[in-house]
Amino acid sequence: MKQFLRSPISLLVGLGLLLGATAAQAEGKLRVAQQFGIAYLILDVVQDQKLIEKHGKAQGLNIEVEWAQISGATAMNEALLAGSLDVVSAGVPPMLTLWDRTKGKQNVKAVAALGALPNYLITTNPNIKTLKDFGDKDRIAVPAAGTGFQSRTLQIETAKLFGVAQAKKYDAISVSLPHPDATAALISGGTEINSHFSSAPFYYQALAGNPKVHKVLSSYDILGGPATFNVLYSTQKFHDENPKTYKAFYAALREAAEFIRKDKAAGTGLAADVFIRVQKSKLDPALVKKIIEDPENDFTVNPQNTYIYADKLHAIEVLKNKAASWKDYFFEEAWAHPGS
Repeated sequence: MKQFLRSPISLLVGLGLLLGATAAQAEGKLRVAQQFGIAYLILDVVQDQKLIEKHGKAQGLNIEVEWAQISGATAMNEALLAGSLDVVSAGVPPMLTLWDRTKGKQNVKAVAALGALPNYLITTNPNIKTLKDFGDKDRIAVPAAGTGFQSRTLQIETAKLFGVAQAKKYDAISVSLPHPDATAALISGGTEINSHFSSAPFYYQALAGNPKVHKVLSSYDILGGPATFNVLYSTQKFHDENPKTYKAFYAALREAAEFIRKDKAAGTGLAADVFIRVQKSKLDPALVKKIIEDPENDFTVNPQNTYIYADKLHAIEVLKNKAASWKDYFFEEAWAHPGS
């Protein structure tokens, strides 16, 4: 009987084939996480209509999708860097912070926007008409004091009003509190929290639930118009090693945004039904429909006014790296469409 000895070259070829099979098996799996609220409607539609699976099959690929809901950008970022999630979602500033810190390493970049929706700074203090009117005794509730979307947006406006050195002036009166708890505090009026930098649907509820609550300013006022609230982002490794999965995911996002756009124009309320079903929401369907159809809310995957954050957060030294344009921190699939 002849004995066959494998040469080093044949061993390398075999190893290459094995690694190739492993890489191929990696395609077709996607672990994506979203947070809670109407701002994630695009993902609700993607999940409900199984659009990732649909676009995967168009490429001859069966994609297994795992959905998770996580509260807070910090947990999202940790999970992404640990490799336990492939795509995460949060506000533009937290994404930019991770882009900045991983540049030249994991190279985290944005996949797509999740819509342009304003945040309202609201208060029960009748003496507050502008941001300058806030005093030491006021308390502003935000989801992540000092670091989240709301705090970073306030820092940009504060730097404009008082100078870069005073950018974090209002961090001292900011309190970390989830949106539902802050909304309840303003409606009841019985706590030290008298203000809230709030997203939809919460500011709708607060304004309707307590006549003393009034709007001070909108994030759109600070950013000069409609601007992206949340984004999806991932690592360069996942993007490069899973081209078909990534393509299917991006196509699914665009189809979901188009579904919402058509539903909004027709006033059928189908998108509202999807939100309530997927997020198991107890909100009044009429309120959800009202929020979706509000002209201020644009459920688009095209980034809008994100570069203002990149520019201003670099100016106040939150970001070390200076982006030349929005394309520096978005993967190239987004470049084929309008963005800013």
